[in-house]
Amino acid sequence: MTLTNDQRDRLQTLPARLKAIITGQDRVIDQVVERLQHGELGLGAPGRPKASFLFLGPTGVGKTELTLQFTADLLGPNRVVRLDMSEYQTADRLGLLLGSANEPGRVAEGFDACAGRGTLLFDEIEKAHPRVLDVLLQLLDAARLTTGRNRVLDFSDWYVVLTSNIGGPRLMTLRKSKYETMERLVRQDAQRELRPEIFARITLTVVFAKLDYDAQCTIARGLIDRECVALAGRGFALAPSGSVSDVVIQRGYHERLGARPMRDAAELLIRNALARDLLCGGAGVGPLRPHPDGNQLELGLAHR
Repeated sequence: MTLTNDQRDRLQTLPARLKAIITGQDRVIDQVVERLQHGELGLGAPGRPKASFLFLGPTGVGKTELTLQFTADLLGPNRVVRLDMSEYQTADRLGLLLGSANEPGRVAEGFDACAGRGTLLFDEIEKAHPRVLDVLLQLLDAARLTTGRNRVLDFSDWYVVLTSNIGGPRLMTLRKSKYETMERLVRQDAQRELRPEIFARITLTVVFAKLDYDAQCTIARGLIDRECVALAGRGFALAPSGSVSDVVIQRGYHERLGARPMRDAAELLIRNALARDLLCGGAGVGPLRPHPDGNQLELGLAHR
């Protein structure tokens, strides 16, 4: 495969871009990017997806976020087809996944929503019914599926990601163990719970590390900046002080749930401060800082 200079540069610098967004998972990113580079260079196995991944680890550590980010970077926005396996725990749900010739309106809920290039994301794969796993194994083996309406789908130009929280509770209890020890134990848990055929067909299995306090503090600062940038796109100009992160961390830090509570706290606290300013007649412009009560945020002009 011949790449342009720009394409080659983007593949070489992909790790740095992902690490600037995903905190605390540098080791995982390095491993995943190797396989992504193989896929983009056409070095994957013929007749199979470009690469397939099993992402293991606790909730809120970046498994889904990494999938969204590498797909957006390589293939463009909105190229992830996400299937929540908690919705496919019984055999009768297989019809929703593959579509039905008798109920054409249901086809787009499953694989038939796939077109062009993209990433197929199976969230919480351990919850899938065995018949759903049979379909997944066929996809990983031949990169082809036939829908309920006899439409043949080709996934040879797709990435496939399976996520699972298997081993997450174990990781939470291993406070001072080396990463290699934690990785080995989580892999053992996964191999006990998942079918061996999955591991035989997956390109790469990686274990995401739990996010310690320092990593979550870094994430909090990034979430604050991201929220302010998003609000700037809607006409508001918030300038957060350095101490804003202290309030967000106090509200959002959770040892077991990772970054999700931090994200929720950042969004809620910042939007609450903006809403109060707007309700007081403000324009949503000014310095963002901790409220005197220490539990909220305020815009600098909120108290008139």
